[in-house]
Amino acid sequence: MTAKKRSTPNTWNDPDDAPELTEAFFKTADVYAGTELKSRGRPKAATTKQAVKIRLDADVLSALRASGEGWQTRINETLRASLHLAGRV
Repeated sequence: MTAKKRSTPNTWNDPDDAPELTEAFFKTADVYAGTELKSRGRPKAATTKQAVKIRLDADVLSALRASGEGWQTRINETLRASLHLAGRV
C-alpha cells in the first residue's frame, strides 16, 4: 500500500528559508486596517444596479450600440426620464 502524500508543502522552520519580499509580493499582499481586511478594487456604490435580461428589436439594439460607448447608461437615463423618476445622486 502506498503512503499518502501531503497536499500542502511543509511550513518554513528557518527564517533564512523564507522567500525574498519583492515589489510583486507587496502588490498582491492583503491589506489590513487593524484586524479588518480591506478589500481591493472599486468601492461598492451606495446604490447598485441590478442586471436584467430584456428583449429588444434588432434595429433598436443596433442603433443603441452604434451610438457609442455608454449605450446601456443612456438606456437607463431614457427609461428614468420617461418614467419621470428623479436623477441619481
